[in-house]
Amino acid sequence: MADAAIVRHSALRSSLGLIVGKVAQTGSGFAFWVVAAHATADREIGLTAAAVSAVMICTQLAVLGAGSAVIVAVGRGEAPARVLDAAFAIVGLAGTTLALGYLVLQSALAPDTSSESVLFWLTFLVAAVAGTVAIVLDQALVALGRGATATPRYILGGGVSLAAAALVAWQAQGATADVLMACWALGSITACAVGAVQLRRLVGYRPRPSLRSARGLPLLSLGIPNQLLTLTERLPGLVLPLLLAHMVAPEAAAYWYPAWMMAWAAYTAPMLMGIVQFSEGVREPARLVSTTWASLRWSLAVGGLASVVLIVFAHPLLTLLGERYADSSAGALRWLAAGVVAYAVLQAYNAVCRARGRFAEAIAVGLVLGIALCTAAVWAADRGATAMALAWLVVLSIGAVAVGVRLVAVLHRLTKDAR
Repeated sequence: MADAAIVRHSALRSSLGLIVGKVAQTGSGFAFWVVAAHATADREIGLTAAAVSAVMICTQLAVLGAGSAVIVAVGRGEAPARVLDAAFAIVGLAGTTLALGYLVLQSALAPDTSSESVLFWLTFLVAAVAGTVAIVLDQALVALGRGATATPRYILGGGVSLAAAALVAWQAQGATADVLMACWALGSITACAVGAVQLRRLVGYRPRPSLRSARGLPLLSLGIPNQLLTLTERLPGLVLPLLLAHMVAPEAAAYWYPAWMMAWAAYTAPMLMGIVQFSEGVREPARLVSTTWASLRWSLAVGGLASVVLIVFAHPLLTLLGERYADSSAGALRWLAAGVVAYAVLQAYNAVCRARGRFAEAIAVGLVLGIALCTAAVWAADRGATAMALAWLVVLSIGAVAVGVRLVAVLHRLTKDAR
């Protein structure tokens, strides 16, 4: 693999390319739920949303920090092919194991849902593995300075998923959750296939997954602390639809999930900026302070613009799913979108902790904050999605103030040491 021939893009170009790709993914995802909402009942939408959240939880657990480990290893000068072979082997095995474990547990605890369907089992398994591989692909291409390749990858993946859902809606009304799940999984498969082609064209990479300890163990030692931190960031939003579907009602998950999914479009900017900030901080530690402030400014600019759009057009956007969604979820979307400022601060703090190896501190903060977010939202669930979102925003803002103070102190110390 001709590593020397790799042409790295600037951190800003890589970040913005990633954001455009994720916006395309989120936009097509929203269109998917619009089509699905008109193709079936609220109960099936709630079950599908819970299943999608479960897949995403499996991917976040199964990745085992392999993507972050690739960023660190490649940033330190290791051969990308060797690192990627180990990473893909690890996440492939972990994704399969976790997905099967979830399916068995789901069948035992809730046999009256779509988990009894063979189609559901197959698509859930494929979606979990493909989604996990896609995470590693994203971060591998960031490590290679080519985060902008996400744009065509997610446009094609989202387009395939949306087309499948539209075909199902056209052919028959009352689609079941397992059929909708199959449509959604097609997008993940397509994104992975495109990513494999991109890696081949960029660096001539041919996958040869290997679990040899000489490759896998060092990768895990780098990745697991990073993944524990990532889980504190992502799990609250993924766990909540499951809690709602199984503790409150599937309809509660159905009304919460579109608002959360759309708000995540704004949150994506700080999240992706944080990944690139982390990558650049590993490659050029001396520039971590300036990189952090630049990433935070761009996070607030891009994420803030997306939030304004969501706040202003919350009701019309949700009306596309149906009036009942707009009436139930518009207020929730506005409160969640307002949380982008707090989320940007949290991502900047976590990226600095990743680059500096301060995992214990960041994981402890994230764990406390995640538990508080889910507890507050479930506590407010009886009063509707808007009350849940307001409780979420209050807790997230309190957490952001705390980590913001800590972030400023760390950056000040780094600036002082550099002088």
